[in-house]
Amino acid sequence: MKHALTFVGIGQMGSGMARRLSASGFDVLGFDISARSRELAEASGLNTQGDLQQAMHNRQVVLSSVPNADTARQAWLGPTGILQFAQPGSFGIELSTIDPETMRQIAIAAHEKGVRMIDAPVSGGPEEAATGQLVLMVGGDTEDIAEVDNILKALSSAYHYTGVVGTGKTVKLVNNMMAMGNILVAAEAFALGTAAGVEPELLFSVLSGSGGRSHHFLKRFPNAIQGNFKPGFKLELGEKDLALAIEFGRTMNHPTPAASVIREMMAMGLAAGYRGQDVVAMLDFYNKMHQESKE
Repeated sequence: MKHALTFVGIGQMGSGMARRLSASGFDVLGFDISARSRELAEASGLNTQGDLQQAMHNRQVVLSSVPNADTARQAWLGPTGILQFAQPGSFGIELSTIDPETMRQIAIAAHEKGVRMIDAPVSGGPEEAATGQLVLMVGGDTEDIAEVDNILKALSSAYHYTGVVGTGKTVKLVNNMMAMGNILVAAEAFALGTAAGVEPELLFSVLSGSGGRSHHFLKRFPNAIQGNFKPGFKLELGEKDLALAIEFGRTMNHPTPAASVIREMMAMGLAAGYRGQDVVAMLDFYNKMHQESKE
């Protein structure tokens, strides 16, 4: 059975996922507090509603994709939030990158309202969101997950069970620690290679078949060496996710020194004017630091 869905948070990622679900045959209604986001989503062919209570009327599943934990708490737990209007027996699927404790708090409140909560953060960008090629990290009750299996499969090339609610967010934070580290070290190393006189296209060609390559190197650096930093994943989101992971490490009394250095470097990139650009714009940041050191 294909449930009727409400999708809360139809920004760049959310609208792509909502359109993908609509194209897969689901009845999808999008909601966002931003009129501009609703306008853009409508222009892309998605049906939207500006009133959350109306958006959730007779809907069996609500999905959310929001920027941060504070927004997630407000969206789910606020006085006019999702759980105020959700039907008992319905499902919630939380797709955002937020901390595990916030996810658990949402799940506890959902349980009290009779809502079956699933923790399902995603790996991938807007292109993967729109084409159903995301990777999902899914935590929750296995029977609940089975009930929305068709939704999770429509969004993803693969989804992986991680355990109870909260473990999906844990795996996502760990994944992003690794991904941001890969990108930053690749940018630093690549800038060194070109500064030493190796042509960028040649360097990429050799490294793309060598042991230092990574998924993000292969995906992002062809654009970067052409000076194209159009955001697939904005630098400020990478810095935010690392800050989340570092704080999570503190709650576990677990050291994260490498992630802390990477976050500081990305904060320097933001201060240098790269806000709004793809995280791989750190390559340009390193190149400019080298140029300034010679002046």
